Amino acid sequence: MQITADIFGQHDGQDVYRYTITNAAGNFIQVSALGATWTNFNVNNHPIIGHFDNLSDYEATATCLGKSIGRVAGRITKAKATIDGKEYHFDANENDNTLHGGPHGFANLVWHAEQSVREHDASVTFSRNIASSEDHFPGDLDARITYTFTDDNDVTINFSAASTATTLFNPTCHIYWNLTDGQKNLDDQLLQINSSRRLDLASDKVPTGKFTDLAGTGYDFSSARDVPSALADIKSQYNKDEIDDIYVVKGSATEPIAILSDKSSNRHVAIYSERNGLVVYTANLSDNSKPFNAVATEAQTLPDAINHDGFGDITLHPGDLKSYSIKYHYYEE
Repeated sequence: MQITADIFGQHDGQDVYRYTITNAAGNFIQVSALGATWTNFNVNNHPIIGHFDNLSDYEATATCLGKSIGRVAGRITKAKATIDGKEYHFDANENDNTLHGGPHGFANLVWHAEQSVREHDASVTFSRNIASSEDHFPGDLDARITYTFTDDNDVTINFSAASTATTLFNPTCHIYWNLTDGQKNLDDQLLQINSSRRLDLASDKVPTGKFTDLAGTGYDFSSARDVPSALADIKSQYNKDEIDDIYVVKGSATEPIAILSDKSSNRHVAIYSERNGLVVYTANLSDNSKPFNAVATEAQTLPDAINHDGFGDITLHPGDLKSYSIKYHYYEE
């Protein structure tokens, strides 16, 4: 295993480093200090995630491509929540809601980096102290995001944090996949999700608190199916042109919550998370047109959990350390 570093570009006059972790087979991932972003995953000379080659494209995109999302992934309804009996108001950055940690969230920060190399794996850890005055959540947050890559082609992202006051913590990585050669469309992209329900969403995409069964709908990925056929069913059944939905999953460190695969190359990526939500989002990373050429997977606790009983606990209390991991296992069969 080895790690190399280069200057990816500048952000607000500050050098931004990119780190390349390479395993014994020559496969590699790349991560950038801006947004603690996962910028490449290359196996057998094939990129399998959506990526840009220039830092300026990451600064300009509205897709959060590969970026770390926090303190809170997803939308917080009306940019407010009650924490320990006190109502807090956050920064709204999409309609009246707070999306992906607001305008000063993890994705917009330059992180400090430390490297660690071992015999069969290596990691880059990004760290930041985020003052409450900086992102307008309660509590000063000490956060760490560690990307580990192994000789077995596993990528694990660990998010951990401690806070000086009770706050919210529900991070994720906004990674986009396309395992097909050329990454031009999703025609050969298969998706399987271990889920039978999704969250019902209001018109502004915040959860209503209700659940919708997947069986018999275009949203049902309980068996692997290609994404374009699912989109066609969704268009026919709901008159919607995309997938931007929240699946309820049974979190597990040993059973994947979802598997992406490419029927033309037999490339697979299994996703493991111990939390109960998976957001799936289709996009075209080039120009927002059709056909879509990437599908995002955001493993997390169900969004807006602080405002819905039964969605999960995303509070972080002072004196506690919360840690979440997402693992991506690449294989061919």
